[in-house]
Formats: sequence, C-alpha cells, structure tokens
Amino acid sequence: VLAPRRGWLFPALDQRLAPALVNAAPPARPYAAAAKTAKRGSQKTKQEDTKKKQVPRRRPLMSKPVDDVYLTWYYERPSYDVEEAVGMLKKFQVLDFTYPRQFVYINVFLDMALQKKKKVDPFASTVLLPYRFAEEMNKVLVFTENEQEAEIARENGAAVVGGVELIKWILEDEIQVDFYVAVPAIMPKLIPLRNKLRRKYPSTKRNSLGNDIPKMLQLFREGLEYMVEDERVIKTRIARV
Repeated sequence: VLAPRRGWLFPALDQRLAPALVNAAPPARPYAAAAKTAKRGSQKTKQEDTKKKQVPRRRPLMSKPVDDVYLTWYYERPSYDVEEAVGMLKKFQVLDFTYPRQFVYINVFLDMALQKKKKVDPFASTVLLPYRFAEEMNKVLVFTENEQEAEIARENGAAVVGGVELIKWILEDEIQVDFYVAVPAIMPKLIPLRNKLRRKYPSTKRNSLGNDIPKMLQLFREGLEYMVEDERVIKTRIARV
C-alpha cells in the first residue's frame, strides 16, 4: 500500500486515508499455530505403493549375435579357451600394428571366503614359471656372514651380499633391490629392518629364508611376483604375444 504524501492535489486526503491504513495492518497473534501432525501410516502407504509398482522386465540376453553390428548389452559376454584367446590376441596384434612382443596379462578372481564369515587376508608371493618370458633379472640381496655362503651367493648372481653392515645403508635407502633373502643364522641381527622391508622381510613363509642359497636366488631372480588386489583379484602378466 502506498502511503499518502503531503502536497497532493486533494487536500486532507492523507487524513482520510490514515484510519484505513491503520486498520489494514494485520492483528498481532498472541499464540502460535499448532503444527499439523503427520498421519500415521503415511510412510507405510508410500512403501506399499512402490511395491505395487511393477518392475519392468528386462529382456533376456541372447547367446550369439546374428549380425556384424549389434548392441553388446543384449548379448552374453563371450568367453574363450586359452588357446583361442591367445590366437585372437595374435590376430589383433597384426591388424593393429602393435609391438609383437608385448605382454599378455591375466586377471584371476579368487574365492577368499572361509567358514564362519571369515576371509583369507590378501597376500603376495613369487612363482617360478616353467617358461621364462622376461629378459630382465630381479636384483636380490643376500644376508650372510659366512664367507663360503657369500661366495656361493656371488657365483649364483646375487646383486649384493653382506651382513650387519648393510642395515645402515638399507635404512638410508642407499641400497635398493627387488628381493631380500637370508640364512637363519643372521636373522636375530636383522630385526631393525622389519618395519623397513615389511613384506619383503626374509621369512620361511615366502621361501626367502633358508640355507639353500642357489635355490632361493633362482626363485627370486627369475620368478614372477604377484599379489592379491581388491581383496580377491590377482592381476599379473603371464606371457608375451
């Protein structure tokens, strides 16, 4: 509402409008309006209504497409035997002009469940494959204080051989190798490296602790390391095309 202003053409108009403006103001309410209570069972009715709605049925997947061009989500994902899959990779490599000696990777899905809702903890290990496909050799450090064992380690391709004097260099990152192996006699002196090396700390469980130095060196120099990712998946390379 526009308030009257003095100096208008109609004299005393502001005096005649004043009572009307005062009466136009809404009366003050000395109490608060009661809030509307929600109807009981309204949520249940909504849930029942959603249940009553029919879920649209999905079209069943077909096994094989009949045309060269098709929608992939209408068909089951094809699976092939190993020999057939490798043959397809070789064929695609020729068509795509890619590197002929590229690696072939595999995804392995494990069942990590145990009884009483327990699971196997993710782990890492090293396997010696019957046919080697990588040219590079892993660098392995051998812990021993026996001179004869040290000489055997050097003859079998150890990158670094030594005893307690290596601890300082490893803690300061002056020495970095792929794997660490040790003989049982020196293990009590390697405790300061437990937190540093973690899963690479020598242990019988990972076959990196023992007296057969040539066997350990062959496993970790030529072996393939793999680990469980995402609690149950192993993603690793297994060959070359």
